[in-house]
Amino acid sequence: MSTRTFNDAVDKLNSLQSNYAAIEASRASGGRMTQYAKHEMIEYLGRIGYSVTDLNQLNVIHVTGTKGKGSTCAFVDSIIRSTTPHRKIGLFTSPHLVSVRERIRINGVPISEEDFVRFFFEVWDRLEQNDQREYSSTLPKPMYFKFLNLMAYHAFLTLKVDTTILEVGVGGEYDSTNIVPKPIVTGVTSLGLDHVIILGATLDKIAWQKGGIYKEGVPAYTVPQPPEALEVLRSRATEKMASSFHVVHPIPELSSLPLGLAGKHQLQNATLALHLADTYLKAQGDVQGDIAQLTEPLNEAYVRGLRATKWPGRCQTVSDPDDSKSTWFLDGAHTVESLTSCAEWFVSPGLGIKPEATRVLIFNCTHGRSGAELLGALQAGFKSQIQLHESATPAEQLFDHVIFCTNVTYSDGTFKGEFTQKGLDEKDLAQLKTQTELANAWKIMIPTFPEARIHVVPSIEHAVKTVNHLRSTQDTPVDALVTGSLLLVGGLIDVANLTKSALEI
Repeated sequence: MSTRTFNDAVDKLNSLQSNYAAIEASRASGGRMTQYAKHEMIEYLGRIGYSVTDLNQLNVIHVTGTKGKGSTCAFVDSIIRSTTPHRKIGLFTSPHLVSVRERIRINGVPISEEDFVRFFFEVWDRLEQNDQREYSSTLPKPMYFKFLNLMAYHAFLTLKVDTTILEVGVGGEYDSTNIVPKPIVTGVTSLGLDHVIILGATLDKIAWQKGGIYKEGVPAYTVPQPPEALEVLRSRATEKMASSFHVVHPIPELSSLPLGLAGKHQLQNATLALHLADTYLKAQGDVQGDIAQLTEPLNEAYVRGLRATKWPGRCQTVSDPDDSKSTWFLDGAHTVESLTSCAEWFVSPGLGIKPEATRVLIFNCTHGRSGAELLGALQAGFKSQIQLHESATPAEQLFDHVIFCTNVTYSDGTFKGEFTQKGLDEKDLAQLKTQTELANAWKIMIPTFPEARIHVVPSIEHAVKTVNHLRSTQDTPVDALVTGSLLLVGGLIDVANLTKSALEI
């Protein structure tokens, strides 16, 4: 048999139903498809030789939310690795920035290409050999995200991990990660309006979905939420018969601790992560003490873990490898709440506002999100932070250029192979509809902004070339804030040759 390569695996992965197509199919079904999602995932699991009870061996920490769930998982992973270095820890997250391997990590490191190929084809082949399906609506193979989730289960069970941290894909109740019968602890990060087509258009509906990860006999945690969301989460914890329900509150010690992840909003994510990790480690017997009480001052190993946490593409500052005076500010924020936090981070003293630099905003949004609303949240965040810090730079003059681009990787219209699972509307893409709407929204928001400095371009490479052209034609540094989409941030890391400095793969 011919040797199967990493590119072969990526090609087959990209042939599966995309997340975008799955969302459109769910919309067309009026949400009915979503209700079968867990049943189908359990069926896929059985077809590759496992039962749901096998997943209890993984000792799962399950995390969902609208904002900060990936960062929270990264904090939990780092805290547990720092506290119990003997443990083998599996981490499943999404999306990836540059390589799909980032979604499945062992002890903080993405699995190798060799292991990816091995586990991918073991799952692929088992599905092909066992095609018996209980439901006629079930696809022969799961869609993109579910396949990788299935592959993560297989990899973690095969490698016999001691601990698994699972980040929910979308929602919670019907998510493919939500088939583990008995996780060790569950947590819900900050909630907001996102994926409303699937989850519902109000916070209480979204909270109902997110609270679906709470389990009988398992501690349930969340952060302070709007009253209508908190009430639903509390009700869901009771309905699911969670062993306890906790709303975590600020830990004074954290305010003076330099966290590994930048941004004031990370204090809340770190707080939730501390409670999840502490509860987990006490349940496993690695740390002594009351399972419901976080001891202060904090365990030194916990502090080391918080300091060492890395999560690329989120409030990340990267010097340009070819122009050390110029800086890329990378944040995959894509909701109103997270873009407000992005603005707070960028305008914080000593960071994004350098008097001698030319500043550029590179922005895009995806999946039917309201670009005008997101841009408005970002600009409002800039304005409030500039007023707070009494900056001499008016919010309307914060950027010298703005670039609205698609998530297409290269200027010839092609994608890097691992970005092909892209979630784009082809008609929208061809007409640059979203980008033109963003440009028009910007003009309405800031009527005085020079039109010649608003750029609508068809690819990430075009955006990078625009920045590089500015750098070549002036003596001052050119700093760029890249936000609105993790896919945009990941593509730019690749095109701008930031992989070595931004990622550890």
